[in-house]
Amino acid sequence: MDLVVRAPRFPKPGETLSGHTFYTAPGGKGANQAVAAARLGVSTFMVGRVGQDVFSKALLESLQANRVNIDGIWRDPDHPSGTAVIMVDDSAENSIIIVPGANGAINSDDLNRLEEVLKTASHLLLQLEIPMEMVVAAAKLAQRRGVTVILDPAPARPLPEELYRSVDWITPNESEASILMQKTIQTEREAAEAASMLHERGVPKVVIKMGSKGAFWSDGRQERFLPAYSVQAVDTVAAGDAFNGALAAALSEGKPVMEALTWAMAAGALSTTRYGAQPSMPERKELLAFIEERKE
Repeated sequence: MDLVVRAPRFPKPGETLSGHTFYTAPGGKGANQAVAAARLGVSTFMVGRVGQDVFSKALLESLQANRVNIDGIWRDPDHPSGTAVIMVDDSAENSIIIVPGANGAINSDDLNRLEEVLKTASHLLLQLEIPMEMVVAAAKLAQRRGVTVILDPAPARPLPEELYRSVDWITPNESEASILMQKTIQTEREAAEAASMLHERGVPKVVIKMGSKGAFWSDGRQERFLPAYSVQAVDTVAAGDAFNGALAAALSEGKPVMEALTWAMAAGALSTTRYGAQPSMPERKELLAFIEERKE
């Protein structure tokens, strides 16, 4: 569950600052991306855990309301639902602290549920809000079944070498790419260098999300910088999740890479124009209209 505070700016260490808005909204990177894909009309299943606390009912109801199949979600009696404390300033930038809760207890039982889902799946979206060994195991399980694996390496942390070789796509933003590369990634040239290094580590396709600047894509043979859509942003919290969910949705329908990336860019842009994580994910009709209106 996202606990969101809006304030004019971020507080300095030791400072008490008055905010002007507080609200709660269903979130979690995996759940956000599942909602993003489902709202675009593709069959979407979520595998994971929530607690048996006050937040779990709202989290599950939100997924169901957004057409996400929740049969693979376990209600953990021993751990609370994952939470995120999010600060958003008046420029729409955000700062987030995550407490994994039940997400941190993912184990082989969850992998067994995932294996059932993968029997009919074409794409698997992974994030790093669960134990790293479970991320690696899930990626390898999908790889063995011929399921395309898309990894959003967030919250950012160093990755084991075997994980790079077990995914088909990796989609870090600038700060996450900087942590993976252990150097600053801010420009198109730096993004290209980072993509090349990620290819060397074994990832076939790389997208580096660069916020309001756009995104850099490479498959090791071709590369392209895609400028961002211009919108009036009010909340950037789930823009990356909207991007990943739309990318997976488009690819699962067999759309060409450039069209899939266009969907992803448009979904990310649209999500920043409204508040909240899951509530900000666009519907298919809205996304297609947005793209059509902005064609050259």
